[in-house]
Amino acid sequence: MPLARNVLNLMTLFSAPKGTFDVLPPASSTMLAVREALTAPLRTAGYGYIETPIFEDTALFARGVGESTDVVSKEMYTFTDKGGRSLTLRPELTAGLMRAFIEHKLYAGPLPIKLYTVGSNFRYERPQKGRYRHFTQIDVEALGSDDPALDAEIIALALAAYDNLGLKNFTTQLTSLGDQNCRPAYRDKLQAFLAELELDADTRRRAEINPLRVLDDKRPEVAAQLVDAPVMSAHLCDDCKAHYDAVRQYLTELGLSWQEAPKLVRGLDYYTRTTFEFVHNGLGAQASIGGGGRYDGLSAQLGGPDLSGIGWAIGVDRTLLALEAEDLTPGEGGNVAVFIVPMGQAKSAAVQLTARLRASGIATDLAYGDRGLKGAMKAANRSGARYAIVIGDRDIADGVAQVKNLETGEQDAAPLDALVTTLKEKLA
Repeated sequence: MPLARNVLNLMTLFSAPKGTFDVLPPASSTMLAVREALTAPLRTAGYGYIETPIFEDTALFARGVGESTDVVSKEMYTFTDKGGRSLTLRPELTAGLMRAFIEHKLYAGPLPIKLYTVGSNFRYERPQKGRYRHFTQIDVEALGSDDPALDAEIIALALAAYDNLGLKNFTTQLTSLGDQNCRPAYRDKLQAFLAELELDADTRRRAEINPLRVLDDKRPEVAAQLVDAPVMSAHLCDDCKAHYDAVRQYLTELGLSWQEAPKLVRGLDYYTRTTFEFVHNGLGAQASIGGGGRYDGLSAQLGGPDLSGIGWAIGVDRTLLALEAEDLTPGEGGNVAVFIVPMGQAKSAAVQLTARLRASGIATDLAYGDRGLKGAMKAANRSGARYAIVIGDRDIADGVAQVKNLETGEQDAAPLDALVTTLKEKLA
């Protein structure tokens, strides 16, 4: 019977679902450092943090993201709950954030409303390096103003976030997708152009629903036929052109550079006017590490007031790959600065000392399990701590602790009553 139970246990071992992954120490310290660096500029610019549910009404994404997109038509994780409601794990963050903006009437206060969030998204895609079915994004939105200076701020914040991480080998691609005034005429021109091409049935259907989506087709046999396709930026109305000119002027005044990308089409249908993408030069075909744009009709489309909005999403996983490509490792090292090693009967004193150091803001861990000095020092070295504090019965009697620099091996005694100050000076 015990053997049968063991066989059963082996048969029921679980692993993460295909296309997903676990983030484990010590790599998790790098992910946390990346998230912190990417969100720091947002907090200094007055953006408030928001959280929304990980699943929403399926219709929210169908209407907000766009039924012609691959995200909605092919990639969503949709299920019926016990109440018969159709729900979907969020494939992106903007639609849910906009739903919260409308539901809680955030538009009733001073505008623009500036928000950011961090969360997991889910898309049923073919798993490959840098593109998973579960991924983390940082999302920022500024809602309620169509000021082109706000467009420039949003782009500048993303570039400041990347700069915090030391990323250099990427470009900012920029264009304008027009608005409801000039896009219909351009749509007709583009559809007429596409009608003359040799396209498969699915692509022709997409061209009828939203022809701009065809410009996003990465297949070589399609891309080759799009070389001479008309582009939106050449057919802007006067208002859209003035808006785009102003955005570029503000970016110039901020000392920021970009590349014109007239065929840039983001993967979601709600974008209007200013649209941009951050493309890393060391990641091959899956080169995008973030992007966004203006979506002036999305609030009204979801049943809210007719207000403007602009934002971006940065992929944390994609950014980690970009850092790897540039040999950058923010957050590298251990999670603790000090590791305490009790000897003899000093365990209680060591536990209290650990609590005191943590309360003072020093990241501290303790050797558990009553291991010997050799084993405890091995644990100290594995922890990534810079200093080990060895404390025994005699040390307690003398009112001191032994402070060992784990990098140089140097060790000296420090008074217990001044240990917090001593360690802060050493760690500074």
